[in-house]
Amino acid sequence: MSETATAPLQDHSDAAFDVFSRQCPSRGTLEHVTGRWGGLTLGALYESGARFNELRRRVDGVSEKMLSQTLHALERDGLVHREAQLTNPPRVDYGLTPLGRQVAERLTALIELVEGRMPEVVEARARYDAAHGA
Repeated sequence: MSETATAPLQDHSDAAFDVFSRQCPSRGTLEHVTGRWGGLTLGALYESGARFNELRRRVDGVSEKMLSQTLHALERDGLVHREAQLTNPPRVDYGLTPLGRQVAERLTALIELVEGRMPEVVEARARYDAAHGA
């Protein structure tokens, strides 16, 4: 068993977190949220809760393994809630926690900004490539 799995929970309620410090636990959460699959998964769940395969179809290109790992990390961070239904076949639904909704709301705003400004990005890329012989 890993050291983190057996370590007692620490109370960080009065701690000042600093994502720029490599020891800060917020850095891992930021990586989970802003990584390719984490950001897309949170964005997809912001629209509505979903089952695993629905999420996999919505997040085009993610493998089953990567989606599973992403969902586990986001659940561990308290951003995603997993609810297993006792049906045959078993059904698992994923949704955002209140904290996950807050994070996804901000992330969705960033996604919308990037999507809305893509013509400028495409133009900037073309200028860069022309100037650098790409």
